[in-house]
Amino acid sequence: MNLLPKTREEFAQTDYWNEFFKKRGEKAFEWYGEYLELCDQIHKYIKPVDKILMLGCGNSKLSMDMYDTGFRDITNIDISPVAVKKMLELNARTRPDMKFIQMDATAMSFPDEHFSVALDKGTLDALFVDDTEETKELVNKYFNEILRTMRNGGRYVCISLLQEHILNYLLQYLPSHNCMLRIVHCLGVEQSNKEKNADDALSLPVFVVVATKFKSLPMPILEFGLANDKMQRFSIAKDLANAVASVQKAALVCNGLARSNLAGHNEVTMDLHRPGDETPRYTVYILDQPPSRGLGKYAAFIVPQGREIEWLFATPAGRKKLQASAKYQRLAVVTLHRDQVYSTLDEVKSELGVSIKNLAPAGLTDQIPYLSLGSDVGKRETLISGFSKISGDFRIEEVEANGKTLRRLIFLNNQFVVQSEASVKTSNKERKKIDFGYLACQHHLYMSVGVQLATTLQHPQKNVEKDVLVIGLGGGGLCSFLHAALPQARITAVEIDPIMLEVAEQYFDLKQDKRLHVVIDDGLSFVERCRNEDIHFDAVLFDVDSKDLSLGMSCPPKSFIAPVILEHIKEIIGPKGLFMLNLVCRDESLRSEALENLQKTFSAVCSYKLDEDINEIVYCANDAKYKTIEQWKKQMGTAARGLNGAVREHKLATDDALEVAEFLNELKL
Repeated sequence: MNLLPKTREEFAQTDYWNEFFKKRGEKAFEWYGEYLELCDQIHKYIKPVDKILMLGCGNSKLSMDMYDTGFRDITNIDISPVAVKKMLELNARTRPDMKFIQMDATAMSFPDEHFSVALDKGTLDALFVDDTEETKELVNKYFNEILRTMRNGGRYVCISLLQEHILNYLLQYLPSHNCMLRIVHCLGVEQSNKEKNADDALSLPVFVVVATKFKSLPMPILEFGLANDKMQRFSIAKDLANAVASVQKAALVCNGLARSNLAGHNEVTMDLHRPGDETPRYTVYILDQPPSRGLGKYAAFIVPQGREIEWLFATPAGRKKLQASAKYQRLAVVTLHRDQVYSTLDEVKSELGVSIKNLAPAGLTDQIPYLSLGSDVGKRETLISGFSKISGDFRIEEVEANGKTLRRLIFLNNQFVVQSEASVKTSNKERKKIDFGYLACQHHLYMSVGVQLATTLQHPQKNVEKDVLVIGLGGGGLCSFLHAALPQARITAVEIDPIMLEVAEQYFDLKQDKRLHVVIDDGLSFVERCRNEDIHFDAVLFDVDSKDLSLGMSCPPKSFIAPVILEHIKEIIGPKGLFMLNLVCRDESLRSEALENLQKTFSAVCSYKLDEDINEIVYCANDAKYKTIEQWKKQMGTAARGLNGAVREHKLATDDALEVAEFLNELKL
């Protein structure tokens, strides 16, 4: 199975074509391949019994090789008398039945419907040098003659580089003249050319065009294929053009990668599709670092399915760290997509083989090593596919990672971000249970420190429940952890999407009781109602994602930190309460604006920026005793140690214990 590459990079194709022909000069048409590279396609579309017309034979050996393998009825024509004379002299004794005639292919003297095959190796490309009306008129004559001399059911077989203007012409002319059109990427020619020209990365993909003549066609028949793979049929010409362009653009990317090192530049991204599939099967990220002693040249790293959302694999910074630890000058990081079936790691390597090789630096002859986290492709099982009017399509799936079974909520409009994640434990009776001590999101751990501070240190009375408001439920992981770790906390969670409550209860074991209650409401409306009705909370947490992915701030939505809402929060938490905000912002101006609004509203604000992530936890208080960073650190240190103690006391997971010293060191006003 060959994979159709679709690159996200943009290149000036016209400049590249010009460079290709300028550099190769008269040898450019050697690039179209000889019999050995073309024989698979030749034998598929041309039979020994066919009456074959070779258009513009020049000094090509193709017709001679075909004759020697059993194609005896071949008529070669060329406009050059010198070329025809030379070929006659070369073949007179060894191939007496093969004909060579000096003739203009745009004005042939053969009778109508004389041939069953017209074979064109680069002649169309040589004629169709530009897109002028004069050239188009010449090409029209060429095709009119081909179809005139071809029998019904006959085939025009053309080996071409398919420049854009040539492809557009074929897509218009051939269907309108009752010809079925099939285009095949001739991968064998491309690979052979790269091997012959190992030190020269300047290359272009070669295609075989097969047009079959019919008396009439009720509708256009357009097909595309990769080498000998199953054909993909299109209903409109644009889709066929896009398939060809995808191969060409990807070749330009590969050529650029072969000729240069990306060190200091952004990584290059390429999606690999199975022919006919709209969604990618793999995504490849190509990274370079400067040459250095001790670095291997090139390797591919296959990320097991389900692990692609982790920071190390999901972010450019993470992939750079992966490359540094792998110690290769170039690393191709491959991620596997959901809704695809992957059997074994060896099968994945085999399927990726050609694509990974095409991304190698020029001149690489060593075997390309494949790296991964284990000996298999990982496990991903979809438990349910659902739809929410608010969040769109979503999945609940289980994956194996680091020896754990993890259950995840994924919104497909942002599928590389895990909305909720829980660790699944299997009891002695094989019943799956959610481990409430597991916090997948590190920012939840640091928000929990603030809850510990607000519900114990701020209000030290024992056996007195403290009220906590969480805006944004998701799968309920944070609420379930707080409920299990902090028995003095009485939690109200507000979730706008009723489907998410069903998900949390059915798949993440969320249980409502007298200390945990979920309200289905708009978070902003609920906050305003609490302020108007003089309802207070000891801690308020905002952990809400924005549905508008085009904005530079993905959490929370900008309306949640509007000055009027912050004033409501200020009144709700009162003089001793604490407000915590999960801020995810890639736009520095939006971040500065958000922090400025918070500082204008609350008398004390500090924040903690998570390592290896863009999450920032902002803590806000009305209490004047938090004016200095030393005061924050003293209180937060006590709360962090208290939270770690609570986790141990209630026999929750211990691998998420908070590193107190590191946390305090990174706290900033």
